[in-house]
Amino acid sequence: MKGIKNTFEKKFKMSHTLVHILNNDCPHCLEGKVFNEKNIFFNIGFPKMNPYCPHCQYKFEKEPGYFFGAMYVNYGLTVAQGIGTYLIAHHFFAETFDLRIIAIITAVIVLMASFNIRLSRLLWIYMFKNYSI
Repeated sequence: MKGIKNTFEKKFKMSHTLVHILNNDCPHCLEGKVFNEKNIFFNIGFPKMNPYCPHCQYKFEKEPGYFFGAMYVNYGLTVAQGIGTYLIAHHFFAETFDLRIIAIITAVIVLMASFNIRLSRLLWIYMFKNYSI
């Protein structure tokens, strides 16, 4: 019975991971914040991260260059947003590929850049979180 309970608890914790990522929660204690900003979605400029969790002192940047891998996550998010924007926008134009769609895709990518940086770093931190605890 104990094995079933532990499996259920792990699945329950894993199902809330996306909520914790979007709430900017510390991956270790789920109470501290990764970024200094109160709202990570609508800030302009480069993100200001806490070096350590204010609650449990978990170090977010494991080593120098730790977040270089987050650039690849950011690239994937940007490509997905560009493709999604095209799939939505092309229905509003008579031609399959109208050059005005490029301006729309560019505007969406530029407006979402600050959010993508924050989200990619949070995803990167959570990908390398120790889930065995």
